[in-house]
Amino acid sequence: MTEPILVDLPLIRKYDVPGPRYTSYPTAPHFRDDVPADEVHQAIRDNNARARPLSLYFHIPFCQTLCWYCGCTTVIGKDSSQTEPYLAALDEEMRRKSAWIHPERKVVQIHFGGGTPTYLTAAQIRWLGERIRTHFALADDAEVAVEVDPRRLTLEQVHALKDAGFNRASLGVQDNNPKVQKAINRIQPFEMTERVVRWLRDAGFSSINVDLIYGLPHQTTDSFDQTLSEVLSLNPDRFAIYTYAHVPWIKPAQKLLERHTLPGPEEKLAMQKRIIERLTSEGYHYIGMDHYARQDDELARAWQAGTLRRNFQGYSTLAGVDIYGFGMSSISQIGGLYLQNPKELPEYLERTRQDDFPIHRAYLLSEDDRIRRAWIMALMCQARVDFQTSSEELGVDVAEYFKTELQELAPMAVDGLVKLDAKGLTVTERGRLLLRNICMPFDAHLSTGARQYSRTI
Repeated sequence: MTEPILVDLPLIRKYDVPGPRYTSYPTAPHFRDDVPADEVHQAIRDNNARARPLSLYFHIPFCQTLCWYCGCTTVIGKDSSQTEPYLAALDEEMRRKSAWIHPERKVVQIHFGGGTPTYLTAAQIRWLGERIRTHFALADDAEVAVEVDPRRLTLEQVHALKDAGFNRASLGVQDNNPKVQKAINRIQPFEMTERVVRWLRDAGFSSINVDLIYGLPHQTTDSFDQTLSEVLSLNPDRFAIYTYAHVPWIKPAQKLLERHTLPGPEEKLAMQKRIIERLTSEGYHYIGMDHYARQDDELARAWQAGTLRRNFQGYSTLAGVDIYGFGMSSISQIGGLYLQNPKELPEYLERTRQDDFPIHRAYLLSEDDRIRRAWIMALMCQARVDFQTSSEELGVDVAEYFKTELQELAPMAVDGLVKLDAKGLTVTERGRLLLRNICMPFDAHLSTGARQYSRTI
Protein backbone atom coordinates (compact mmCIF):
# COMPACT_ATOMS: atom_id res chain seq x y z
CA MET A 1 0.00 0.00 0.00
CA THR A 2 1.43 3.36 -1.01
CA GLU A 3 1.97 5.97 1.68
CA PRO A 4 0.08 9.24 1.16
CA ILE A 5 2.28 12.14 0.11
CA LEU A 6 1.85 15.36 2.09
CA VAL A 7 2.48 18.52 0.07
CA ASP A 8 4.41 21.41 1.61
CA LEU A 9 2.75 24.41 -0.07
CA PRO A 10 5.35 27.05 0.91
CA LEU A 11 8.07 24.83 -0.54
CA ILE A 12 6.15 24.23 -3.77
CA ARG A 13 5.45 27.95 -4.05
CA LYS A 14 9.17 28.73 -3.72
CA TYR A 15 10.04 26.65 -6.78
CA ASP A 16 7.14 27.65 -9.05
CA VAL A 17 9.12 28.99 -12.02
CA PRO A 18 8.97 28.46 -15.80
CA GLY A 19 10.78 25.36 -17.00
CA PRO A 20 10.80 22.47 -19.53
CA ARG A 21 8.81 19.28 -19.06
CA TYR A 22 11.76 17.16 -20.29
CA THR A 23 9.90 14.78 -22.54
CA SER A 24 13.23 14.89 -24.36
CA TYR A 25 16.69 16.35 -23.91
CA PRO A 26 17.43 18.67 -25.54
CA THR A 27 13.80 19.80 -25.60
CA ALA A 28 11.90 20.28 -28.87
CA PRO A 29 12.39 24.08 -29.13
CA HIS A 30 16.08 23.38 -29.73
CA PHE A 31 15.53 21.18 -32.78
CA ARG A 32 17.02 22.67 -35.95
CA ASP A 33 16.19 22.92 -39.66
CA ASP A 34 19.80 22.75 -40.89
CA VAL A 35 20.91 19.22 -39.91
CA PRO A 36 22.48 17.67 -43.05
CA ALA A 37 20.38 14.86 -44.54
CA ASP A 38 23.40 12.60 -44.98
CA GLU A 39 24.14 12.80 -41.24
CA VAL A 40 20.50 11.96 -40.47
CA HIS A 41 20.55 8.96 -42.80
CA GLN A 42 23.84 7.67 -41.41
CA ALA A 43 22.50 7.89 -37.85
CA ILE A 44 19.45 5.85 -38.89
CA ARG A 45 21.66 3.23 -40.58
CA ASP A 46 23.88 2.98 -37.50
CA ASN A 47 20.81 2.60 -35.27
CA ASN A 48 19.56 -0.31 -37.37
CA ALA A 49 22.79 -2.29 -37.21
CA ARG A 50 21.12 -4.56 -34.66
CA ALA A 51 17.60 -5.63 -33.78
CA ARG A 52 16.65 -3.21 -31.00
CA PRO A 53 12.97 -3.09 -29.91
CA LEU A 54 10.73 -0.50 -31.55
CA SER A 55 7.95 1.86 -30.49
CA LEU A 56 5.66 3.43 -33.09
CA TYR A 57 3.77 6.70 -32.65
CA PHE A 58 0.94 7.74 -34.98
CA HIS A 59 -0.37 11.29 -34.89
CA ILE A 60 -4.00 11.52 -35.97
CA PRO A 61 -4.57 15.31 -35.98
CA PHE A 62 -8.29 15.54 -36.76
CA CYS A 63 -10.91 16.90 -34.34
CA GLN A 64 -14.52 17.84 -35.06
CA THR A 65 -14.31 20.89 -32.78
CA LEU A 66 -11.52 22.76 -31.02
CA CYS A 67 -11.21 22.59 -27.24
CA TRP A 68 -10.03 26.09 -26.40
CA TYR A 69 -7.38 24.99 -23.88
CA CYS A 70 -5.72 22.63 -26.38
CA GLY A 71 -2.03 22.91 -27.16
CA CYS A 72 -1.84 19.99 -29.61
CA THR A 73 -1.24 20.06 -33.37
CA THR A 74 -4.71 19.61 -34.81
CA VAL A 75 -6.84 19.89 -37.95
CA ILE A 76 -10.33 21.06 -37.02
CA GLY A 77 -13.52 20.34 -38.93
CA LYS A 78 -16.34 17.91 -39.51
CA ASP A 79 -15.36 17.32 -43.15
CA SER A 80 -13.93 13.80 -43.11
CA SER A 81 -12.72 13.93 -46.71
CA GLN A 82 -9.17 14.65 -45.55
CA THR A 83 -8.81 11.40 -43.65
CA GLU A 84 -8.41 9.08 -46.65
CA PRO A 85 -5.49 11.06 -48.16
CA TYR A 86 -3.96 11.24 -44.70
CA LEU A 87 -4.23 7.48 -44.17
CA ALA A 88 -2.69 6.92 -47.59
CA ALA A 89 0.20 9.18 -46.56
CA LEU A 90 0.66 7.22 -43.32
CA ASP A 91 0.80 4.01 -45.34
CA GLU A 92 3.40 5.48 -47.68
CA GLU A 93 5.44 6.82 -44.78
CA MET A 94 5.40 3.37 -43.15
CA ARG A 95 6.44 1.73 -46.41
CA ARG A 96 9.38 4.10 -46.86
CA LYS A 97 10.62 4.08 -43.27
CA SER A 98 10.25 0.34 -42.72
CA ALA A 99 12.72 -0.26 -45.57
CA TRP A 100 15.43 1.35 -43.39
CA ILE A 101 14.64 -0.75 -40.32
CA HIS A 102 16.46 -3.94 -39.36
CA PRO A 103 14.14 -6.77 -40.50
CA GLU A 104 14.30 -8.54 -37.13
CA ARG A 105 13.25 -5.54 -35.05
CA LYS A 106 10.03 -6.17 -33.13
CA VAL A 107 7.46 -3.51 -32.26
CA VAL A 108 6.81 -3.62 -28.52
CA GLN A 109 4.71 -0.44 -28.25
CA ILE A 110 2.26 1.49 -30.44
CA HIS A 111 0.57 4.73 -29.49
CA PHE A 112 -2.14 6.62 -31.38
CA GLY A 113 -2.25 10.28 -30.33
CA GLY A 114 -3.80 13.44 -31.64
CA GLY A 115 -5.96 15.31 -32.25
CA THR A 116 -8.54 12.62 -31.92
CA PRO A 117 -7.51 9.15 -33.17
CA THR A 118 -11.12 8.01 -32.83
CA TYR A 119 -12.08 10.60 -35.46
CA LEU A 120 -11.37 7.65 -37.78
CA THR A 121 -14.26 5.36 -38.67
CA ALA A 122 -14.34 1.75 -37.49
CA ALA A 123 -13.36 0.60 -40.99
CA GLN A 124 -10.43 3.03 -41.11
CA ILE A 125 -9.21 1.88 -37.68
CA ARG A 126 -9.21 -1.74 -38.80
CA TRP A 127 -7.48 -0.85 -42.08
CA LEU A 128 -4.73 1.11 -40.35
CA GLY A 129 -4.16 -1.71 -37.89
CA GLU A 130 -3.74 -4.13 -40.81
CA ARG A 131 -1.32 -1.81 -42.60
CA ILE A 132 0.85 -1.49 -39.50
CA ARG A 133 1.15 -5.28 -39.34
CA THR A 134 1.97 -5.38 -43.03
CA HIS A 135 4.97 -3.09 -42.59
CA PHE A 136 6.17 -4.11 -39.12
CA ALA A 137 6.55 -7.23 -36.98
CA LEU A 138 4.72 -6.88 -33.66
CA ALA A 139 5.76 -8.61 -30.46
CA ASP A 140 3.09 -10.92 -29.08
CA ASP A 141 2.81 -8.87 -25.90
CA ALA A 142 3.01 -5.43 -27.53
CA GLU A 143 1.38 -2.51 -25.69
CA VAL A 144 -1.03 -0.89 -28.14
CA ALA A 145 -2.59 2.31 -26.80
CA VAL A 146 -5.03 4.86 -28.16
CA GLU A 147 -6.32 8.25 -27.00
CA VAL A 148 -10.11 8.39 -27.23
CA ASP A 149 -12.68 11.17 -27.05
CA PRO A 150 -15.67 9.85 -25.07
CA ARG A 151 -17.95 12.48 -26.61
CA ARG A 152 -17.97 10.82 -30.01
CA LEU A 153 -16.71 7.27 -29.49
CA THR A 154 -19.10 4.54 -30.62
CA LEU A 155 -19.32 0.92 -29.55
CA GLU A 156 -18.51 -0.04 -33.14
CA GLN A 157 -15.24 1.89 -32.89
CA VAL A 158 -14.39 0.17 -29.60
CA HIS A 159 -14.79 -3.23 -31.27
CA ALA A 160 -12.69 -2.04 -34.22
CA LEU A 161 -9.93 -0.90 -31.89
CA LYS A 162 -9.93 -4.29 -30.20
CA ASP A 163 -9.85 -6.05 -33.58
CA ALA A 164 -6.88 -3.87 -34.57
CA GLY A 165 -4.97 -5.05 -31.51
CA PHE A 166 -5.43 -2.15 -29.10
CA ASN A 167 -5.33 -3.14 -25.44
CA ARG A 168 -4.94 0.22 -23.65
CA ALA A 169 -6.93 3.41 -23.80
CA SER A 170 -6.53 6.95 -22.51
CA LEU A 171 -9.70 9.01 -22.07
CA GLY A 172 -9.71 12.77 -22.35
CA VAL A 173 -11.95 14.11 -19.57
CA GLN A 174 -10.29 17.30 -18.20
CA ASP A 175 -13.19 18.25 -15.86
CA ASN A 176 -16.75 17.10 -15.20
CA ASN A 177 -18.15 20.46 -14.08
CA PRO A 178 -20.69 21.78 -16.66
CA LYS A 179 -19.63 25.40 -16.13
CA VAL A 180 -15.99 24.54 -16.78
CA GLN A 181 -16.92 22.41 -19.79
CA LYS A 182 -18.88 25.26 -21.35
CA ALA A 183 -16.00 27.70 -20.82
CA ILE A 184 -13.49 25.40 -22.56
CA ASN A 185 -15.87 24.36 -25.39
CA ARG A 186 -15.93 20.70 -24.39
CA ILE A 187 -19.35 19.42 -23.26
CA GLN A 188 -18.90 15.92 -21.86
CA PRO A 189 -21.34 14.76 -19.14
CA PHE A 190 -19.86 12.26 -16.70
CA GLU A 191 -22.37 9.64 -17.80
CA MET A 192 -20.73 9.70 -21.24
CA THR A 193 -17.31 8.96 -19.76
CA GLU A 194 -18.79 6.26 -17.52
CA ARG A 195 -20.39 4.54 -20.52
CA VAL A 196 -17.15 4.52 -22.52
CA VAL A 197 -15.17 3.05 -19.61
CA ARG A 198 -17.74 0.26 -19.38
CA TRP A 199 -17.47 -0.41 -23.13
CA LEU A 200 -13.69 -0.58 -22.98
CA ARG A 201 -13.61 -2.92 -19.99
CA ASP A 202 -16.25 -5.17 -21.53
CA ALA A 203 -14.13 -5.31 -24.71
CA GLY A 204 -11.13 -6.51 -22.69
CA PHE A 205 -8.91 -3.42 -22.58
CA SER A 206 -6.30 -4.16 -19.93
CA SER A 207 -5.47 -0.59 -18.88
CA ILE A 208 -7.46 2.62 -18.79
CA ASN A 209 -5.96 6.05 -18.19
CA VAL A 210 -7.89 9.26 -17.53
CA ASP A 211 -6.54 12.69 -18.48
CA LEU A 212 -7.54 15.66 -16.32
CA ILE A 213 -6.43 19.31 -16.34
CA TYR A 214 -6.39 21.76 -13.44
CA GLY A 215 -6.11 25.51 -13.82
CA LEU A 216 -9.04 25.85 -16.24
CA PRO A 217 -11.69 28.61 -16.02
CA HIS A 218 -14.07 28.47 -13.04
CA GLN A 219 -12.25 25.57 -11.37
CA THR A 220 -11.81 25.60 -7.61
CA THR A 221 -10.13 23.12 -5.32
CA ASP A 222 -13.51 21.81 -4.17
CA SER A 223 -15.04 21.63 -7.65
CA PHE A 224 -12.04 19.70 -8.98
CA ASP A 225 -12.19 17.40 -5.98
CA GLN A 226 -15.73 16.53 -7.06
CA THR A 227 -14.42 15.60 -10.51
CA LEU A 228 -11.80 13.42 -8.82
CA SER A 229 -14.49 11.67 -6.77
CA GLU A 230 -16.54 10.90 -9.86
CA VAL A 231 -13.62 9.64 -11.91
CA LEU A 232 -12.25 7.57 -9.03
CA SER A 233 -15.57 5.72 -9.00
CA LEU A 234 -14.57 4.36 -12.44
CA ASN A 235 -11.42 2.78 -10.93
CA PRO A 236 -8.98 3.83 -13.70
CA ASP A 237 -5.58 2.16 -13.74
CA ARG A 238 -3.75 5.43 -14.31
CA PHE A 239 -4.21 9.19 -14.16
CA ALA A 240 -2.42 11.92 -16.07
CA ILE A 241 -3.35 15.21 -14.39
CA TYR A 242 -1.76 18.22 -16.02
CA THR A 243 -1.62 21.84 -15.02
CA TYR A 244 -3.13 23.99 -17.72
CA ALA A 245 -0.38 25.73 -19.72
CA HIS A 246 -1.68 29.13 -20.83
CA VAL A 247 0.40 29.95 -23.92
CA PRO A 248 -1.84 32.14 -26.14
CA TRP A 249 1.25 33.39 -28.02
CA ILE A 250 1.53 29.83 -29.37
CA LYS A 251 -2.16 28.80 -29.34
CA PRO A 252 -4.29 31.93 -30.01
CA ALA A 253 -7.57 30.12 -29.24
CA GLN A 254 -6.54 30.10 -25.59
CA LYS A 255 -7.23 33.84 -25.48
CA LEU A 256 -10.93 32.88 -25.44
CA LEU A 257 -10.44 31.51 -21.93
CA GLU A 258 -9.41 34.93 -20.67
CA ARG A 259 -13.06 35.99 -20.84
CA HIS A 260 -13.61 33.80 -17.80
CA THR A 261 -12.06 33.56 -14.37
CA LEU A 262 -8.86 31.53 -14.46
CA PRO A 263 -7.67 30.15 -11.12
CA GLY A 264 -4.85 32.18 -9.61
CA PRO A 265 -1.48 30.70 -8.58
CA GLU A 266 -2.58 30.03 -5.00
CA GLU A 267 -5.72 28.20 -6.11
CA LYS A 268 -3.70 26.09 -8.54
CA LEU A 269 -1.24 25.20 -5.79
CA ALA A 270 -4.12 24.21 -3.53
CA MET A 271 -5.56 22.05 -6.32
CA GLN A 272 -2.23 20.31 -6.86
CA LYS A 273 -1.91 19.63 -3.13
CA ARG A 274 -5.42 18.13 -3.02
CA ILE A 275 -4.77 15.99 -6.13
CA ILE A 276 -1.49 14.52 -4.89
CA GLU A 277 -2.64 13.89 -1.35
CA ARG A 278 -5.96 12.40 -2.39
CA LEU A 279 -4.71 10.07 -5.11
CA THR A 280 -1.78 8.78 -3.04
CA SER A 281 -4.21 8.13 -0.18
CA GLU A 282 -6.52 6.26 -2.59
CA GLY A 283 -3.85 3.70 -3.55
CA TYR A 284 -2.20 5.41 -6.52
CA HIS A 285 1.57 5.63 -6.80
CA TYR A 286 2.90 9.05 -7.72
CA ILE A 287 5.15 8.34 -10.69
CA GLY A 288 6.15 11.96 -11.14
CA MET A 289 5.46 14.77 -13.59
CA ASP A 290 1.65 14.55 -13.44
CA HIS A 291 1.40 10.75 -13.68
CA TYR A 292 -0.19 8.35 -11.18
CA ALA A 293 -0.69 4.59 -11.38
CA ARG A 294 -2.18 1.85 -9.23
CA GLN A 295 0.40 -0.25 -7.39
CA ASP A 296 -0.25 -3.29 -9.60
CA ASP A 297 -0.12 -1.29 -12.85
CA GLU A 298 2.83 -1.83 -15.19
CA LEU A 299 3.80 1.85 -14.95
CA ALA A 300 4.22 1.57 -11.18
CA ARG A 301 6.08 -1.71 -11.54
CA ALA A 302 8.39 -0.16 -14.16
CA TRP A 303 9.16 2.68 -11.74
CA GLN A 304 10.03 0.16 -9.03
CA ALA A 305 12.14 -1.93 -11.44
CA GLY A 306 14.04 1.04 -12.87
CA THR A 307 12.81 0.40 -16.43
CA LEU A 308 10.65 3.51 -16.65
CA ARG A 309 11.40 5.91 -19.48
CA ARG A 310 10.17 9.34 -20.50
CA ASN A 311 9.26 10.34 -24.04
CA PHE A 312 7.03 12.72 -25.95
CA GLN A 313 3.88 10.93 -24.73
CA GLY A 314 4.92 11.22 -21.07
CA TYR A 315 6.09 8.21 -19.04
CA SER A 316 6.42 4.78 -20.63
CA THR A 317 7.16 1.32 -19.27
CA LEU A 318 10.09 0.21 -21.43
CA ALA A 319 13.62 1.62 -21.47
CA GLY A 320 15.98 1.33 -24.43
CA VAL A 321 13.28 1.53 -27.10
CA ASP A 322 13.59 3.66 -30.24
CA ILE A 323 10.51 5.62 -31.33
CA TYR A 324 9.54 6.07 -34.96
CA GLY A 325 6.88 8.73 -35.45
CA PHE A 326 4.33 8.85 -38.26
CA GLY A 327 1.98 11.62 -39.30
CA MET A 328 2.20 15.41 -39.28
CA SER A 329 4.24 16.95 -36.42
CA SER A 330 5.17 13.51 -35.01
CA ILE A 331 8.62 13.15 -33.45
CA SER A 332 10.97 10.20 -33.79
CA GLN A 333 13.67 9.42 -31.23
CA ILE A 334 16.20 7.15 -32.90
CA GLY A 335 19.26 6.66 -30.72
CA GLY A 336 20.95 10.06 -30.58
CA LEU A 337 18.73 11.53 -33.29
CA TYR A 338 15.45 13.42 -33.03
CA LEU A 339 13.30 13.99 -36.11
CA GLN A 340 10.09 15.98 -36.39
CA ASN A 341 7.73 15.67 -39.35
CA PRO A 342 6.20 18.73 -41.08
CA LYS A 343 3.65 20.46 -38.83
CA GLU A 344 1.24 21.55 -41.59
CA LEU A 345 -1.01 19.04 -43.34
CA PRO A 346 -0.37 20.08 -47.00
CA GLU A 347 3.41 19.96 -46.55
CA TYR A 348 3.23 16.60 -44.77
CA LEU A 349 1.13 15.07 -47.55
CA GLU A 350 3.51 16.40 -50.21
CA ARG A 351 6.72 15.41 -48.46
CA THR A 352 5.64 11.81 -47.81
CA ARG A 353 5.44 11.36 -51.57
CA GLN A 354 9.04 12.54 -51.95
CA ASP A 355 11.14 11.61 -48.92
CA ASP A 356 11.72 8.48 -46.86
CA PHE A 357 12.00 10.77 -43.82
CA PRO A 358 9.93 13.97 -44.28
CA ILE A 359 11.94 16.19 -41.94
CA HIS A 360 10.71 19.53 -40.61
CA ARG A 361 13.33 19.81 -37.88
CA ALA A 362 15.99 17.52 -36.43
CA TYR A 363 18.65 17.29 -33.79
CA LEU A 364 21.77 15.12 -33.50
CA LEU A 365 23.03 14.81 -29.96
CA SER A 366 26.59 15.81 -29.16
CA GLU A 367 28.58 13.78 -26.65
CA ASP A 368 27.74 16.37 -24.00
CA ASP A 369 24.06 16.08 -24.91
CA ARG A 370 24.20 12.30 -24.53
CA ILE A 371 25.73 12.55 -21.07
CA ARG A 372 23.23 15.17 -19.93
CA ARG A 373 20.27 13.29 -21.43
CA ALA A 374 21.21 10.11 -19.58
CA TRP A 375 21.56 12.07 -16.34
CA ILE A 376 18.29 13.99 -16.67
CA MET A 377 16.33 10.90 -17.70
CA ALA A 378 17.73 8.95 -14.75
CA LEU A 379 16.50 11.68 -12.41
CA MET A 380 13.12 11.79 -14.17
CA CYS A 381 12.60 8.04 -14.24
CA GLN A 382 14.55 6.54 -11.33
CA ALA A 383 14.93 9.58 -9.04
CA ARG A 384 18.49 8.43 -8.39
CA VAL A 385 21.92 8.55 -10.04
CA ASP A 386 24.71 6.31 -8.74
CA PHE A 387 28.02 7.99 -9.51
CA GLN A 388 30.04 4.82 -10.08
CA THR A 389 27.48 3.10 -12.30
CA SER A 390 26.76 6.27 -14.24
CA SER A 391 30.48 6.97 -14.72
CA GLU A 392 31.05 3.47 -16.09
CA GLU A 393 28.09 3.72 -18.47
CA LEU A 394 28.89 7.22 -19.73
CA GLY A 395 32.67 6.99 -19.81
CA VAL A 396 33.26 10.09 -17.67
CA ASP A 397 33.66 10.86 -13.99
CA VAL A 398 30.15 12.25 -13.55
CA ALA A 399 30.82 13.75 -10.13
CA GLU A 400 33.61 15.82 -11.69
CA TYR A 401 31.75 16.42 -14.97
CA PHE A 402 28.77 17.88 -13.13
CA LYS A 403 30.76 19.45 -10.29
CA THR A 404 29.33 22.95 -10.87
CA GLU A 405 25.77 21.72 -11.41
CA LEU A 406 25.85 19.58 -8.26
CA GLN A 407 27.00 22.60 -6.27
CA GLU A 408 23.95 24.48 -7.60
CA LEU A 409 21.74 21.86 -5.92
CA ALA A 410 22.92 22.88 -2.45
CA PRO A 411 19.81 25.01 -1.71
CA MET A 412 17.61 22.12 -2.82
CA ALA A 413 19.48 19.80 -0.47
CA VAL A 414 18.86 22.25 2.37
CA ASP A 415 15.15 22.23 1.46
CA GLY A 416 15.10 18.44 1.54
CA LEU A 417 14.49 17.93 -2.19
CA VAL A 418 17.68 15.94 -2.85
CA LYS A 419 20.31 13.99 -0.96
CA LEU A 420 23.87 14.24 -2.22
CA ASP A 421 26.78 12.16 -0.96
CA ALA A 422 29.95 10.56 -2.28
CA LYS A 423 27.98 7.70 -3.83
CA GLY A 424 25.32 9.58 -5.74
CA LEU A 425 22.37 11.92 -6.03
CA THR A 426 18.94 10.89 -4.77
CA VAL A 427 15.66 12.75 -5.23
CA THR A 428 13.60 12.60 -2.04
CA GLU A 429 9.87 11.99 -1.94
CA ARG A 430 9.16 15.70 -1.59
CA GLY A 431 11.70 16.38 -4.33
CA ARG A 432 9.81 14.17 -6.77
CA LEU A 433 7.11 16.85 -6.83
CA LEU A 434 9.74 19.21 -8.26
CA LEU A 435 11.59 17.02 -10.74
CA ARG A 436 11.62 19.70 -13.43
CA ASN A 437 13.40 22.12 -11.11
CA ILE A 438 15.96 19.51 -10.06
CA CYS A 439 16.81 18.72 -13.69
CA MET A 440 17.12 22.33 -14.84
CA PRO A 441 20.69 22.95 -13.51
CA PHE A 442 21.92 20.11 -15.75
CA ASP A 443 20.31 21.58 -18.90
CA ALA A 444 23.06 23.23 -20.96
CA HIS A 445 20.50 24.59 -23.45
CA LEU A 446 18.18 26.24 -20.95
CA SER A 447 19.70 29.70 -21.27
CA THR A 448 20.24 29.61 -25.04
CA GLY A 449 17.75 31.45 -27.21
CA ALA A 450 14.43 33.06 -26.34
CA ARG A 451 12.26 30.26 -24.92
CA GLN A 452 8.97 30.54 -23.09
CA TYR A 453 7.98 27.58 -20.92
CA SER A 454 4.98 26.78 -18.78
CA ARG A 455 5.51 27.05 -15.03
CA THR A 456 6.81 24.03 -13.18
CA ILE A 457 3.72 23.92 -10.96
